[in-house]
Amino acid sequence: MAETIYVRGEGGMVFAMDLPLPESIAERLERGQLVRVNADGSPYYGAPAPAQGSALTEGIVPRPGARAGKDDWVLWAMAVHALPEDTAQGLTKAQLQELPEQPGQSPSVAAGRPAEDATKAEWIAHLVSQGRVSAEDAANYTKADLIDMVS
Repeated sequence: MAETIYVRGEGGMVFAMDLPLPESIAERLERGQLVRVNADGSPYYGAPAPAQGSALTEGIVPRPGARAGKDDWVLWAMAVHALPEDTAQGLTKAQLQELPEQPGQSPSVAAGRPAEDATKAEWIAHLVSQGRVSAEDAANYTKADLIDMVS
């Protein structure tokens, strides 16, 4: 019996797909045009994998230290929160530091709702950190649409 995965298409609909995926679908998934999600459309973080890394991190990508450079924080945000590179680069170091330790966790009090005049990248990071939308999908919305999602 084939394994079934769920994929969110460009229009936001969630489709059930049996593995192996057709070549054209697999290519679109690799390019980020399609995103793997759970059956309910929530972000898919993969099946729990055996611990990789040291016993201290138990396979979790550790947060950079407070004195780490912005590039380290960008790489961490890309790895842990699946932010596209341009979105992560568009955030300040302080905004990157406000992201929660792991996706789906409540952001810290300091990482509250961005101001209305905040950049689109800040709104994307905020919604992604709350697990409301994937970074890929958020990039397709206008800033006004992103603000409406929080309201």
